Amino acid sequence: MIRNATPQDFPAILALNAESVHFLSPLDAPRLQHLHAHAAYHRVAEREGSVAAFLLAFREGADYDSPNYRWFAQRYPRFLYIDRIVVAAAARGLRFGALLYDDILAFAASTNAGRLTAEFDLEPPNPVSAAFHQRYRFHEVGTQWIGGGKKQVSLQMRELGD
Repeated sequence: MIRNATPQDFPAILALNAESVHFLSPLDAPRLQHLHAHAAYHRVAEREGSVAAFLLAFREGADYDSPNYRWFAQRYPRFLYIDRIVVAAAARGLRFGALLYDDILAFAASTNAGRLTAEFDLEPPNPVSAAFHQRYRFHEVGTQWIGGGKKQVSLQMRELGD
């Protein structure tokens, strides 16, 4: 089941983020509260009553300091940026990522976002995310180094209506 995230989900969301932090930016409770308050989309997927996955996304004009979000904000007047999607290790392969992407695509279309944007790591490589975004017909619109030059990301976009 997919539903809106609530503050009661925050401990599970923080645990999932910590489990995959090597692909994400770190997240603590105050930061999550801030992001949740400014997100256009923050939903979770449940499995047997527990949070198995979450997705957090922002529209243009959000109070968000991510260098990847800012990259898109400098180039596109209208977009929905997928900041992070995390699926619990025990739930991988059960299509939770696909369910959340299908859901956010519908949300983006219904809110006239114009385009859906995201990024994945090129260095260190994240081939699972690269293949996943390719299946969802995202294409690269740029790259950038972040984290003091320790990580390179592929900036991805899918025009809505594709």
